[in-house]
Amino acid sequence: MEKLSKALIYLALTLGALISLFPFIWMILTSFKSYREVATRVFWPAALNPLTYRLPPEQRPIPWLFHNFVEAWNSAPFARYFFNSIVVSVFTVLGVLITSSLAAYAFARLRFPGRNIIFMLFLATMMIPGEILLIPNFIIIKHLGWYDTYWALIIPWTANVFSIFLLRQFFATIPQELYDAAVLDGCGHFRFLTQIVLPLSRPALTTVALFNFIWSWNAFLWPLIVTSREEMRPIQVGLAFFVTESGTDTQLLMAAATITILPIVTLYFFVQRQFIEGIYTGGIRG
Repeated sequence: MEKLSKALIYLALTLGALISLFPFIWMILTSFKSYREVATRVFWPAALNPLTYRLPPEQRPIPWLFHNFVEAWNSAPFARYFFNSIVVSVFTVLGVLITSSLAAYAFARLRFPGRNIIFMLFLATMMIPGEILLIPNFIIIKHLGWYDTYWALIIPWTANVFSIFLLRQFFATIPQELYDAAVLDGCGHFRFLTQIVLPLSRPALTTVALFNFIWSWNAFLWPLIVTSREEMRPIQVGLAFFVTESGTDTQLLMAAATITILPIVTLYFFVQRQFIEGIYTGGIRG
């Protein structure tokens, strides 16, 4: 009975994984299709069919293999879009790590009146839909003269409650005896944070960095609102270039979308161990 229940659990997880992966599989396959294959709704592109390579050289669809990626890259200023997204995402992550670490340490280690109440109020703000804050944030950005600048894309997102909460949960598990020993050696709060707490919190910091990089990289609505010049727009807004009134170049759009996920997939490949550890420890500690 136990083996049957495990088999059913694995089957359900496998089906869930396949359902989750299907949109990505469809996107990647479509990025290799020709316009005709997209129009006729062919599922598997001829460029990826091994049997087609038995045909004479002049009949092989090899030119279509990476044609969509090259055309998508050249159809729009994707190099500029990529540069903007990288700049915005990197500096947003750096800002989040700095502000969230300081706030999380204050909530985890410092003793001051109303600490828990303030922390609960911080958590309560997570229930406020982001769309409600779009207009107030836009008005502030406009009055500061940051419209159509990197400041508008970076500053509003350099602090968020989720990151503070995750780091606070991790910081709270560091033994008090470690701080007491550091104080005896003449260590203050800032030095204890930078030289002891942060090195011990690498999994949690990696998790926070990856989450915020993904959120910043995938942001669409806010960059669309606060930018108007083509050279200031990030890559997600740039994808809208392929959707026009005359129609959508589906194969080019999917090729461009495939290009956009490569940095995230590559980053996750290198930090997946620390990411999983950070999620696990942040969820069970504190």
